[in-house]
Amino acid sequence: MTDIVQRGLFYEEFVVGARYLHRPGRTATEADNVLFTTLTMNTQALHLDAAFAATQEPFGQRLMNSMWTLSTMVGASVAQLTQGTLVAQLGLGDIVFPHPLFAGDTLYTESLVVEKRLSSSRPGQGICTIAHTGRNQDGTVVATASRSVLVHRMPDGQERAGRR
Repeated sequence: MTDIVQRGLFYEEFVVGARYLHRPGRTATEADNVLFTTLTMNTQALHLDAAFAATQEPFGQRLMNSMWTLSTMVGASVAQLTQGTLVAQLGLGDIVFPHPLFAGDTLYTESLVVEKRLSSSRPGQGICTIAHTGRNQDGTVVATASRSVLVHRMPDGQERAGRR
């Protein structure tokens, strides 16, 4: 019998131009919004106060905390891309929230590998840049972000079954 352990990609397995569709999606709940918002000490009434949010144009309802959306979008990529192979997250950038996410919406995430290079200062590691896109159940883009990660190179003599 062969044991297969779920893990992310080593540097060599990242392919520039490859797009990963992370499934299942994650349906946002009111509890997610209230818990995340209060845990992070964000007092924004648009996330916590339904009566206040109902009076605010143009949406007239509570919005999901955008940092929850970002965190969940990046988190959805971990199992496929960086689980066990990540050395460090180097940075996030180009973060945009073009449309709100609401409780009851489902967030679907995709990741595009846009660039990779070997680390010049850390032998055995490489830097990959990934563009994440989050869409709601209707396909509307609700968030985008670019993420740079430092990942391990594949150990000498190791190959991953089913991957090139």
